[in-house]
Amino acid sequence: MHLLSASCVCALVISVLLRQVSGLVTVIGLYGETLEIPCNNGAVNAEDTLITKWKYDKGEGLSGDLLVKRRDQNVSIMTTDEYKGRVSMAAKSSLLLSAAKLSDQRTFTCMVVSDITDITEYPINVVIQKTPEGLEISDKAEELEIGKLTKLAKCVAKDSNPAAEITWLKNNTTLKADGKGISIQASLLVNDVTGLSTTSSVLEFSAQKEDTDAVFTCSTKNTLAAAIVSSPVTFSITYSTENLILQVTAQDSLVEGDSMTLKCVADGNPAPTAFNFHLKGEMVKVENDDSYTITNVSRNTTGEYKCSLVDDPAMEASKAITVNYLDINLIPSGNIVKSAGEALHPNLKIDSSGDTKVSWTKDNVKLDKEPKFAKLTFADSGLYECEVTLGLLNQKASLELTVEGIPVITELTKKRGEDGTHEELICKAEGSPKPAVSWSINGTLIDESPFVNGKITQKIRVVPIENLTVSCTVSNELGVATKTINVSSTPTDENDQTKLVVGVVVALIVTTLVLGLAYLVYVKKFKQGSWKTGEKENGSSEEEKKLEEKVEENSQKAEV
Repeated sequence: MHLLSASCVCALVISVLLRQVSGLVTVIGLYGETLEIPCNNGAVNAEDTLITKWKYDKGEGLSGDLLVKRRDQNVSIMTTDEYKGRVSMAAKSSLLLSAAKLSDQRTFTCMVVSDITDITEYPINVVIQKTPEGLEISDKAEELEIGKLTKLAKCVAKDSNPAAEITWLKNNTTLKADGKGISIQASLLVNDVTGLSTTSSVLEFSAQKEDTDAVFTCSTKNTLAAAIVSSPVTFSITYSTENLILQVTAQDSLVEGDSMTLKCVADGNPAPTAFNFHLKGEMVKVENDDSYTITNVSRNTTGEYKCSLVDDPAMEASKAITVNYLDINLIPSGNIVKSAGEALHPNLKIDSSGDTKVSWTKDNVKLDKEPKFAKLTFADSGLYECEVTLGLLNQKASLELTVEGIPVITELTKKRGEDGTHEELICKAEGSPKPAVSWSINGTLIDESPFVNGKITQKIRVVPIENLTVSCTVSNELGVATKTINVSSTPTDENDQTKLVVGVVVALIVTTLVLGLAYLVYVKKFKQGSWKTGEKENGSSEEEKKLEEKVEENSQKAEV
């Protein structure tokens, strides 16, 4: 029964249809490292797999078995050649290959048996890479001569796969052979044992003056790692001096009292070590240095300076040097006393080494222009300051102006208080020294302004009981000024109102008495006329009696 079953299985295996995957998957490994080769890109299901087997292509149509794994059994190592002890199986039937080397660059095949009738093979191409052990620059030239094609150096990339491609760079810019000033020659050496390649590249270079202090490097790239760059190298380039430059080193702009250093810069390499400095008719020789220092410079230091080579005096450089200075003189200055109405024209004199900027202030407030006075007023008094600048130089001058004069009253006004019972008198005056203010009437001081710019204002409160003419007087040691204003009386209390009412009542009583007496005289005259005509006196007596009673009644009211 067992033999029969075995015969049937063999027949089925022979008749199985092998399915090949078109195209090879490539796996890249690192030299000397462990490489994992996936079976069917890791899509193998162990539960559905009866047998997993790995083999490799030995060449010439031959293959070698590596290992096999049956369901529910351990992995069985089959190889006895170079892969013995180097192969094992990982998860999802992947092949682990340790200590990868160049001879491992071949095709490995994963064979999967899912059931008796389904056998599939998955071939994988393996590539082994190795980055160079490093880049070294050797055979470095001692110096370069301008315009001459010279072997600069050799760059070597050891033990790599694939062979390294070396690139030369100058100041991080790639150099390319042009058959004239740049020549690059590469060579390759393969190790017979390891199969690794060593690449060498020789750079020949024709230097120019601007290549002084240039930095040269070589580099190579690898698909599995970043670019490798060698250590930088520089070269000494020799050439004779063609140009001189005279430099002046000083802090910012050169001013009196500073120190300045003259430096003679030559473009030769090696640089000259001896120079002549020409200092306004005097020559000073300096050896083993390229500088000369002058201390405590003054405006007399201004002039043209030169330097030249001791070995070649005809080669020289020059520079005009200016020492900045600034002097100012303000006329008049200090404390100045002037009379109102006079003219004043301050004169600012400036002696400087260049163009200056001038600004004016009065009592720390900036002025738009230089102060000029055709006719001084009290308001012109104050502290005037000018500031003159030239670069870092700064000078100031000032004058304290006092304008004096006889005081004048500019305004004398009045206004009724809000309660209607008093008047506010306002006297405004100008003068210097400060004028004193007095009034011709007693009042209460409300306010007195500060004495500013020769001006002062004083306010008083008065309660006039009759129409008045009030004067304001201002005075100082130079004179006196007076101005008057009319002030109308105004009721101030209840007594005034009572007097007014009594006066009105008396006037009415007097008027009534006058009318009564006039009527009495009229009646008497009327009686006399009746006697002449013979009229009776009875009616007239009655009217006369009534009139006398009326007069007596008015008299009693008047006494009350």
